Amino acid sequence: MDKSLTSVGLDVGTTSTQLVVSRLQVQNRASDFSVPDVQITGREILYRSPVHFTPLVEGNLVDGEKIRALVEQEYQNAGISRGDVDTGAVIITGETSRKENAEAVLSSLSDYAGEFVVATAGPALESVLAARGAGAVEYSARTGETVFHMDIGGGTSNLALIEKGKITCTDCLNVGGRLIKLTEQGRITYISPVLDGLCPFSEGDTVTPAALFPIAETLVQALEMAAGLREETPLLQQLRTKELGAQPGCRVQKAVISFSGGVADCIETEKAPFLYGDMGPILGKCIRNSRLCQGKYRLGSETIRATVIGAGCHSTQLSGSTVFCKNMALPIKNCPVAVATADTLSQISLSDYDRPPVLFLQGLHAPGYQQLKQLAMGLSRLPPPIMVALEQDAAKALGQAISLCAPDAPCLCIDRVQLRDGDYLDIGTAVGPAFPLVIKTLILEKEGEHSGA
Repeated sequence: MDKSLTSVGLDVGTTSTQLVVSRLQVQNRASDFSVPDVQITGREILYRSPVHFTPLVEGNLVDGEKIRALVEQEYQNAGISRGDVDTGAVIITGETSRKENAEAVLSSLSDYAGEFVVATAGPALESVLAARGAGAVEYSARTGETVFHMDIGGGTSNLALIEKGKITCTDCLNVGGRLIKLTEQGRITYISPVLDGLCPFSEGDTVTPAALFPIAETLVQALEMAAGLREETPLLQQLRTKELGAQPGCRVQKAVISFSGGVADCIETEKAPFLYGDMGPILGKCIRNSRLCQGKYRLGSETIRATVIGAGCHSTQLSGSTVFCKNMALPIKNCPVAVATADTLSQISLSDYDRPPVLFLQGLHAPGYQQLKQLAMGLSRLPPPIMVALEQDAAKALGQAISLCAPDAPCLCIDRVQLRDGDYLDIGTAVGPAFPLVIKTLILEKEGEHSGA
């Protein structure tokens, strides 16, 4: 079975908005006499939009109408329509996700961007997509080296620790080039609230590049701490994004430092300090002179486009092939995930969810017939539709058992996935015996609240 999917990636960032269109090649890698093993085997970028400044209106709010018009124009430029799109992701990143109209923008873009392109946010997913889109994961897999990847954008820095090609930890700091915005003459037009206590200036002040270097150096010190190159101080926790709370960061020892994001383009190339109307070039210069670049480091194969390429090429995965689907209308969007075990299944309160959740059952390793039958009886008592996700290849057997207990209930069972509480899941129409999936975390904060999304 050979098939291709058209995927769209859209990144609405603090500074820039970009779109890519990709083709994903899907193949069955198993032999004719084996259980199908459907995998995404190739990714080809068909179209890259120009890098647009994210349109804002008064009060630094995202202009949803202009973004929608931008997307419409880029679809035309790419020669695609909504009906051509099979999968992908729309991501609102950095400080932009804190705007009070972010939810409306997400809804508008998701509605326009095809039947299965989804609205996504969240620092962990951003870190993963940026690390993949920048080639840091591929580099680690190819060389065997441990890589600590930093995607440094306008509002946040998304961090990922990669060991032998596997992302083992993510983190996010409020470090970015657009935390201070300025005119060409150096008059400050905006200071992010995350710099409270770290910036001695006020909006309206006129400053020189030299006056901003101490602030940039403070931000870089936090990056050095996250990379294990400087002893940690309270500064690191102060700049860690809100939803990460007091959790520890990644334990980084000896690693290649990898960079992407708009600021990465200012690390090795000298640029005018206020070229982009922010402190990005100053931050990039401070990074170049810091401990981050004293050892082995690399710029990503993609820098400013890393996240959008990750969204377009790496947001979609496939379920296992031993799946079960009966009477389900697909695609399904934004299903909340409820994590349980066979023993805790009865403790889940479905009233806590505004829509039927996908039950992610942990701990089922090679279950026997009696165990599946007992589990199916419990699941069949739930209000339909019944949606279950497993780690191991047992979804088809479990789905058949549920169908025997509740023959009229819509039921979907998938496997070979890893989910967490707080995740949301999009499930597309079948590709051969498997289902395309997008796993995401939707995080929308009100203006003035700090998140890493």
